[in-house]
Amino acid sequence: MPEADQEGQRYAPDQPQATPGFYLKGSHQLDWGMKNRLARVFDPASGRTVMLAVDHGYFQGPTTGLERIDLSIVPLLPSCDALFCTRGILRSVIPAHCQKPMVLRASGGPSILRDELSDEQIAMDMDDAVRLNAAGVGIQVFIGGEHETRSVHNMTRLVDAGLRAGVPVMGITAVGKTMVRDAKYFRLACRIIAELGAQYVKTYFVEDGFETVTASCPVPIVMAGGKKLAELEALTMAYNAVQQGAAGVDMGRNIFQSEAPQAMIAAVAAVVHKNMTPKEAFELFNSLKRRAAAVSEVVRTANTG
Repeated sequence: MPEADQEGQRYAPDQPQATPGFYLKGSHQLDWGMKNRLARVFDPASGRTVMLAVDHGYFQGPTTGLERIDLSIVPLLPSCDALFCTRGILRSVIPAHCQKPMVLRASGGPSILRDELSDEQIAMDMDDAVRLNAAGVGIQVFIGGEHETRSVHNMTRLVDAGLRAGVPVMGITAVGKTMVRDAKYFRLACRIIAELGAQYVKTYFVEDGFETVTASCPVPIVMAGGKKLAELEALTMAYNAVQQGAAGVDMGRNIFQSEAPQAMIAAVAAVVHKNMTPKEAFELFNSLKRRAAAVSEVVRTANTG
C-alpha cells in the first residue's frame, strides 16, 4: 500500500469553486431530477438552507422538545426550508398537505444504550424514499469509528440507489465519544464522503479552520447544530459557518429546545439567508419572543375572562 501523503495546505478559501450552469457547488453535472430536489432544499436566491433536524428519536427516543412532534415541530414547518426526519415520523405525524421538502434519515441500528454507535446499517430502501416524495436522504458516516468501512459502504450503496432514482444523499460526519473534533478531522471526513459520491455533507462547526473544511469539500456543506447553546451563541455559530463557506445549517436542539422556537428559527433564517449579524439576529429573536408572549397573554386573558 502506498505511503500516505501529508495533508495539503492550499485551500484558497477566498476563491469560490465554479458552478457553471447551476447555483449549487459541485452539482452542475447532476441529472435534472437530482438538481430539482436539491433546489427544493437549497433556496435558489441565497444558495443556502435552513434545515430543521428532528431525527434524534431514531437512536435517542423522545428527546426533550420532541416528545410531541405534532405540537412542537409541525407549527415550525412554515419557517424552515426543509425538514430532516425519519420516515416513521413523516408517515405518522407530518401533514400530507405540507409542501416543505423532506430529507429522510436512512441509517440506524444501535441506541444510546450501546457504547458503540458506529454499528449502523442502511435502515430504509430508496424505493420508499421515492414513494414518500423525499427531497433527499441522510446517512451517518463514521470516519475513524470501529465500523468505519461498513458505514462508508452503507453510504456508497445508498448513493448508487439515489443516482438510479434521482434522490440526493446527505453524508453526515459522525463523531464518536473519543474522536477529536478539529478542522483536520472534518477536512478528512467531509472530503472522503464527497469523494465517494454524497451530493452534500452535514458536519460540525469548528472555531479554528472551518473555512478550510468547506473549501476542501467539493460539494455543499450544511452545519450541524449540535448540543443546545445559548441563543446568541448558536446564532453566532451559524453566522460564522455560512460566512466561512457553509451552504446553510441543519439545526435541531438549538431551535426546538429554545425557549421561543418560532423566534429562534426566524432568527437563524435571517442569519443564513440575509447575512444578518448575530447581534441583529439576537435582537430579532428577542423582539419576536416578546411579541409571541404578548399574543399568548391576550389569548390567555380572553379564555379566562
